[in-house]
Amino acid sequence: MISSAFRLSSMNISRSFIKSAAAPSMARSFATGPQSGGEISDELLGRLGQLSTQALVDGLWVMGWPNAQIDGSRALHPSHKCVGRAVTLQFVPARPDIAQDKPPAGESPEYEAFEKCGPNEVLVMASVGKWDSVGGDIKFLRLKQLNVGGLVTDGSVRDTDEIINYGFPCFSYSTTARQGPAFMQPWKCNDVVNMGGVAVRPGDAIVGDQDGVVVVPAKVAEKVYSIAHGREEIEEIVKEELTKNPGPPGKYYPFMSGKIKVDSPLGQLLATKGITPENSNQFEGSADW
Repeated sequence: MISSAFRLSSMNISRSFIKSAAAPSMARSFATGPQSGGEISDELLGRLGQLSTQALVDGLWVMGWPNAQIDGSRALHPSHKCVGRAVTLQFVPARPDIAQDKPPAGESPEYEAFEKCGPNEVLVMASVGKWDSVGGDIKFLRLKQLNVGGLVTDGSVRDTDEIINYGFPCFSYSTTARQGPAFMQPWKCNDVVNMGGVAVRPGDAIVGDQDGVVVVPAKVAEKVYSIAHGREEIEEIVKEELTKNPGPPGKYYPFMSGKIKVDSPLGQLLATKGITPENSNQFEGSADW
């Protein structure tokens, strides 16, 4: 017969075991990956900014990465071109409790994001809707004061003439006269954001020109530059040759990086310019990605 003391002791041990086993589960939080994918130096940033958005898109495509162009985000003025590390800001749909809980006034996430910006940063504002305003002249006066490298949004901006006069590059889906706070609220600074189906991580390189805006992931930025720069060199040679000897471009173009055959017309043309598999990753067998 089991004594009552032994039974009580066993029950206490069981309760203790259950409690200790459950504790880690109750305390567990959902896993989240790091916001940034790496670091891009000022020197590499400058080199990326010298390339066209087309070359950068092609470089990422060759590597098998998904679409990197933020569709619909266009330059507010023909002179606008930007390059910088992404500082991100996420907007969420307007809701009374969100408006109440959001840090007020100067502590708002959007102003936190503003203060992280400078000449080598591009503020990336992930809007809720294409026609919703992410800001106008009064808010963006601060970005002018900070000499921001650029502003990119998949939403709209207002006070267009004044923003153009501010002088910093601005890329948006469109312009609008209506206010944004009626439709959305700034909620989080420097997290991964969705820009028209393209993921942007804080610290990614953002390059914009008249053809659009491209996101170069920090983790592969050096490799993307290598491929894109090599492509631009070859394209210049092809254009030079077709200018001297007019004819259909198909003899040399298009070409696939890492697939150019040495004995092809393009391969032979490149050899005359000193570009070979020994010094270029554009040839068959020389791809290093």
